[in-house]
Amino acid sequence: MTLALIALQAVVEWTAIEVLQSPVALLGLALVPFLALEAGLVGWLFLAVAAAVTLGLMRQTPDWTDTVLRALQTAGFYAAFFCSLSLLRNVSQSSPSMERAGTYLARQPPGRRYMALTVGAHVFALILNYGAIQLLGGLSLASAKTEPDAEIRRIRIRRMMLAIQRGFISSLPWSPLSFSVAIAVSVIPGTSWGQLLLPGIVTGILYFGTGWAMDTIFKPKVSGGRKAVQLDPGRWTALLPLGLLLLIMLAAILAVELALHIRVIGVVLVVIPLISLIWLRMQGREGFGQRLRDYAVVEINSYKHEILLLMSAGYIGITASVLVGPWMRAANLDLASLPAWVVLLTMLWVLPLMGQIGANPILSLSLIGPLLPAPEAIGIAPSALALSMICGWILTGITSPFTATTLLIARFGGIKAWQVGWVWNRGFFCAAMALLSAWVLLYAYVLT
Repeated sequence: MTLALIALQAVVEWTAIEVLQSPVALLGLALVPFLALEAGLVGWLFLAVAAAVTLGLMRQTPDWTDTVLRALQTAGFYAAFFCSLSLLRNVSQSSPSMERAGTYLARQPPGRRYMALTVGAHVFALILNYGAIQLLGGLSLASAKTEPDAEIRRIRIRRMMLAIQRGFISSLPWSPLSFSVAIAVSVIPGTSWGQLLLPGIVTGILYFGTGWAMDTIFKPKVSGGRKAVQLDPGRWTALLPLGLLLLIMLAAILAVELALHIRVIGVVLVVIPLISLIWLRMQGREGFGQRLRDYAVVEINSYKHEILLLMSAGYIGITASVLVGPWMRAANLDLASLPAWVVLLTMLWVLPLMGQIGANPILSLSLIGPLLPAPEAIGIAPSALALSMICGWILTGITSPFTATTLLIARFGGIKAWQVGWVWNRGFFCAAMALLSAWVLLYAYVLT
């Protein structure tokens, strides 16, 4: 069913046939009972909130069916986008070249290790998504455990995990495969991946550059001048397959978007599965069909919880924003009357705050995005508003104890999720918040 959803969503994006949007919504709705079988407590909570918001919408809005249909279309798109990326992750995890590249990065000497893991996580994130944290985190932890000195081992694990987390998140502002870009483009009319590419790259550089600078300046000192155990990382050529795959992916996506003027999310739905299938075939003809069956039957089923949360977050955001709109008008809250800099910085600061109470960035953007004034109404470019959203997203990623990145880093680091956000990343968050706030204003008022 999910594969059919990917195909149908791709046809909608490539052909713009509006009549197909309703089948996408209905197919997404049909997925919900199947996903709810293994929802868990959090999944059922999201479903309960979605049901409550729908009931409120039915009581308050006469044309509630249009809103629900649009919300289901958005939820179906999130599911299709996630599943199309999961095929690439599935194929890459069985590639020996990916593991060799990860081992090379994890075994770098102390002077180069932080930057190597940051850049490595950044690049791996484009291919493996959250699998980048799992791969590099596991390899880094294995490398750190060879160190017999407990103090050195503890310091090394913390620095390596932070490098991986910050490197992973720094890819989100510009990667065409990231949900942050996909949702910002879908929420803010008039934006495209091409418009966000350069400011997104600058944002990523500022983000991981700040992390590297703080790690260098405030690097913990080992008492007694003891030296750490150093493992052989191998040759740098281990990185070549990773770099080649990255170039092929980005070139294909950019070429199709520029040539056919299709939204990047539509390009990803076709190009990434196609590259994945070619790569899988190159790994060996034997077992090709079995691998595809295992992916469709086993792999997709293992993502039921994640898919349900993604779909629920998108649905709740769209429907709740329609409910909140009349309340704001009744209270005379007109966001269009606010200065542009207030709107931009509010997006940057509110998303991390909402993340502390369990609202993931997808839910927050889906809820807040439709309530925002048109960028032209407050005198800024659409890309500036989208950039502020993305910056708020990446700040949420390092502070919220409920995000997948924080939970994974906490597991590898052997600490609580809130400690990753509020202890390990406290200073980095303050520095990044100040720097990104200045960058967003500079981009909005000077560079656009």
